[in-house]
Amino acid sequence: MCAYVLVAEDDEKQAELIRRSLLQEGHTATVVHDGGAALDEVRRHKPDLVVLDLMLPVIDGFGVCRVLRRDDDIPVLMLTARSTEDDVLLGLELGADDYMTKPYSPRELMARIRTVLRRSGRPATGQEQVIRAAGITVDPVRHEVRCDGSRVECTPGEYEILRAMTAEPERVFSRRQLLQHTRGIDRASTERAIDVHIMNLRKKIEADPRRPTRLLTVFGVGYKLSGERG
Repeated sequence: MCAYVLVAEDDEKQAELIRRSLLQEGHTATVVHDGGAALDEVRRHKPDLVVLDLMLPVIDGFGVCRVLRRDDDIPVLMLTARSTEDDVLLGLELGADDYMTKPYSPRELMARIRTVLRRSGRPATGQEQVIRAAGITVDPVRHEVRCDGSRVECTPGEYEILRAMTAEPERVFSRRQLLQHTRGIDRASTERAIDVHIMNLRKKIEADPRRPTRLLTVFGVGYKLSGERG
């Protein structure tokens, strides 16, 4: 199954890049270039997701999001060149399900879109592959984590962190990078909260949480998942 995605982006080149990426994923997409047209399209053909730039003419992204949240529950992924905390928090408070700061990679955007569609229960294309590293198995279809064959109960934030790290074992993630993976799930999350998520995950997947062999601290940088177990 595919999702119908509305892309509201006034930069025509960016909009076309997003549209093509969506088509490659098997979705269908409509592009509009101002907030008024976005709301008109939502009323005519209710999309499964709106990719919404904040700096739109006629009605800006904040205004569009206000109307969408007043009238509907369509998932919204905001795109913004304004990365100040106030702008981000306002977008989330208005009901955006996730946000991305420009510039971004099309690959990351598609991954975020899949995540938002999955959380909302809307259709997402493709069969996402099971990810394995360090004795950890993450099954995106079942939304299930196993450690050495035993099921691990994770909070949504813990799941997304472990999923990101399992997909790239040995990569060192900063707290800010891990925080990006929990955006839209735990809106109150901070970089300090990432430390708490890691501490709780260690209790669940480490034989001795005080001497971790999987979720390792890289001092002064962040965390990584050791891939030695494979």
